[in-house]
Order: sequence, then structure tokens, then C-alpha cells
Amino acid sequence: MDEAQTSTSNSHSRSLQLLVTLFLISLSLIAIVFYNMPDMEESERASIKLPRDIEDAKELGRVLSRYKETHLIFVTLGVFTTYIFLQTFAIPGSIGLSILSGFLFPFPLALLLVCTCSTIGATNCYLLANLIGSSLISRFNFRDRISNWKDKIDKHKDHLIYYIIFLRITPFLPNWFINIAAPQIGVSLIPFIIGTFCGVAPPSFIFIRAGTTLYTLTTTGDALSLNSILITALLAVLSLSPVAYKKWTDYRELPVDPMHTD
Repeated sequence: MDEAQTSTSNSHSRSLQLLVTLFLISLSLIAIVFYNMPDMEESERASIKLPRDIEDAKELGRVLSRYKETHLIFVTLGVFTTYIFLQTFAIPGSIGLSILSGFLFPFPLALLLVCTCSTIGATNCYLLANLIGSSLISRFNFRDRISNWKDKIDKHKDHLIYYIIFLRITPFLPNWFINIAAPQIGVSLIPFIIGTFCGVAPPSFIFIRAGTTLYTLTTTGDALSLNSILITALLAVLSLSPVAYKKWTDYRELPVDPMHTD
């Protein structure tokens, strides 16, 4: 193994060690929150876990709904910290928490909570990727995919916020990939934050609204109706309407070639 390969290997190792350390610290903070949860029966305490399916979400919702009346701050803090943790480390499960939030809280509060948690978690993931992402990306062969996305970002650099909103609304790119790749291709933090907060709202709206009828759901897929899909598609198109309008006005302002006028 030559010196360059050794240096690269050491860089990968340090990045992985840092990632594991930050993960364990974050996990410890989550554990502290739940260690200090209010007294509850053993059967109820067993329900305090990340829901793996809709039945787990129903059981968790039943327990938290009862404790919310006397321990609102704890319940809110528990959802808040867990959601951010999942988003920060790209761990699946945030959809279940969005549905649960719709069940536990009034709709405006649930939407604000989910959008805020999504944005904070995505920003944490962005910063983490900016810190150690380059090494891990080369390790897991994401470079080609990121390079392809960079070409698209370069085409939308003058209206980056609207493009980020569009990507958050649509399923073309997974959110974890956007979070990790964005700092590697020069997406600034402010457009990233604004685009994320606005872009996660429409999908969150769907799952939060589904949470109001949590006990009628059999899978998380039940939250997606034809109407909700059509509305989301419409909002995705509308998110790019300022871009289309700007291009149209720029075209109108182009000088006219007198040789092509009557």
C-alpha cells in the first residue's frame, strides 16, 4: 500500500470514528430524555419506542396521548429530539413520527413541529456531511451520483431555493441524499435551510392530516390518497413557477433583431 492509499485509509477511519462518536453522544442525549420520562406502568413503558409499523404507532399514540394531558413538555420534547436524531443520521422512521404528531397535537402545532424538526435535522446532516462527508462519499462510491446532481444544481444556481423546495416536495431524490450531497456541490446553507423548511411542508401536511385518523390506518401507505398525491404534484409544479416566470420575463426583455421584424 503506497503513501496516498495509506493517507486515504486513515482519513476514512478518522471520519468513521468521528461519525460513530457523534452518533453515540446524540443517542446518549436521547436516552437521558427518556430516562427522565414520567412514571408509567411497565406495559406502557414498553410502548415507548420508535414505531416500526402503524400498529406500534397506534400503541405509542395511545400511551403518549394519555400522558400528554399532564406531561405536555416531556411528550413534545421526546418527539422533538427523536425526530431530529433520525433526520440528523438519516435513520428511517420520521414518517411514523409525522403521523404520530398529527394524532397528538393540534394541526398547526404539529405542522410547525415537524417542519422545524425536519429542517434542524437536515441542517445537522448537512453540517455533518460538510465536516466528514467527502471522505465517506468517496468510500461508498457516491461521487458519480453527486456529480450528476451537481450539473442540475449549476443550471438552477440563480433560483436555488425554489429548486430545493421542488426536490423536497417530489420523490426524485431521497432526502438523506440531498442532505449529504448538498455541501459537497456548493449548495449554500441559507438556501438549503429555507428550501428545506418550505419544501417539507406539503408532504408533512399529508402525513400529519393522516395522523388525525391514526386508528383507522392499517399501513403508512394509507396516508396517501389520490387527492393528496395530486395536491402534492400541483404544489411541486407551483414551486417552480417563479423560475418559469423569471425565464419568461428575461426572454421578453431580450433585444429584438431588426432583421427579423416586419
